[in-house]
Amino acid sequence: MKVYKYFLIALLIICLDQTSKLLVHKYMYLHEEVNVIGDWFRLHYLLNPGMAFGIKWDSEFGKLALTLFRIIAMFGIGYYLIRMTNKKSHTGFLVCMALILGGAIGNVIDSIFYGVFLGNAPLDSPTPWFHGQVIDMLFFPVASFTWPEWMPVLGGQDFLFFSPVFNIADSSIFLGVVSILIFQKKFFKEKEVPQPEEPAATDSADTTSLPATDLPSPTTNL
Repeated sequence: MKVYKYFLIALLIICLDQTSKLLVHKYMYLHEEVNVIGDWFRLHYLLNPGMAFGIKWDSEFGKLALTLFRIIAMFGIGYYLIRMTNKKSHTGFLVCMALILGGAIGNVIDSIFYGVFLGNAPLDSPTPWFHGQVIDMLFFPVASFTWPEWMPVLGGQDFLFFSPVFNIADSSIFLGVVSILIFQKKFFKEKEVPQPEEPAATDSADTTSLPATDLPSPTTNL
């Protein structure tokens, strides 16, 4: 499989990620939530100024550093993918790297351009460039309930088990990394080097008999 095919996988992830984000931006209000499959799968429009899975980094320097890190990582992963393809690494490993690359580029696009073209940079940002907020929308609440009224302090409050809101880019990165961890023994299995065959042992007791030379029998002439 040539390297361009893995880049096509990454491109597919980028297209799916950006399409979903732009559709959510156009047709949903910020913080709006829509049930897709009952209460189990929802679309929840959030803006994430920081890291993946809704994790925020409030520092202004941190946000810029994170964007620059994403850009460097994007090129680094791309170069590594080319190198490992040339080394004929396991196909599954290369697909995982393509998923990680596509997800990384997807979030880089948000950070660089969304502040300018979608106007979603935080109000205190010195410039909209490189300060765009990542659009998250995929929400899978694992468990939610309301505490009984009779409980002190927590009574009547809603409880939601930790369930971050994320996007397709985050999912692609997560899937690629987890797959590598699970199948690492298969992906990085060392190729067996054929051992040179040892020459067959010869028995020292064996001797090679040469054909006897027919000689005339000695006679005594008296």
